[in-house]
Amino acid sequence: MRKLTAILCLGLFVALAAPAHSAEVAVLDWRQALLSSDAAQRSMQELEDRLSGQQQEAQSLGQELSQLQQRMQQEGESLPEDQRRTLIQEFQQKGGRFEQLRQGIMEEQMRAEEAFLEQAEPKLEQAVEQVISRHGVEVLVEPQGVLHSERDLPNLTGEVIEILNSLN
Repeated sequence: MRKLTAILCLGLFVALAAPAHSAEVAVLDWRQALLSSDAAQRSMQELEDRLSGQQQEAQSLGQELSQLQQRMQQEGESLPEDQRRTLIQEFQQKGGRFEQLRQGIMEEQMRAEEAFLEQAEPKLEQAVEQVISRHGVEVLVEPQGVLHSERDLPNLTGEVIEILNSLN
């Protein structure tokens, strides 16, 4: 009986002395998980395909603007007034179009990102719940949020990516 009591007490002591081991803590970089998913890669490719014409036009205009600026710096003083005015007017028109394209591309990128996140959020939550359940995780932190840990924390990002890819 004393041996049984001693074993039970020892077991209870070990259980109480190691509470950090019973609370499973893991790391998840949810941004990386989302951006590395197949769905994100497809979404980025579709966006790139949609915007390729505008991006090429903007790149071409950027080169033209650079050449016009160089020409104005090198020949500006020696050009007749009407040619200089025409050059400045061309520079302003192309600069306006360049800015318009740049703004349009940025807005389309933001819209596409918001649409992707809205569509992907439920799947991310489902994937995270599966991983938390599978590993018995009680505390899940972002890698940037860990200032110090005495032990290596399991990083569940790769597993979440696999689940996200299987949900698509």
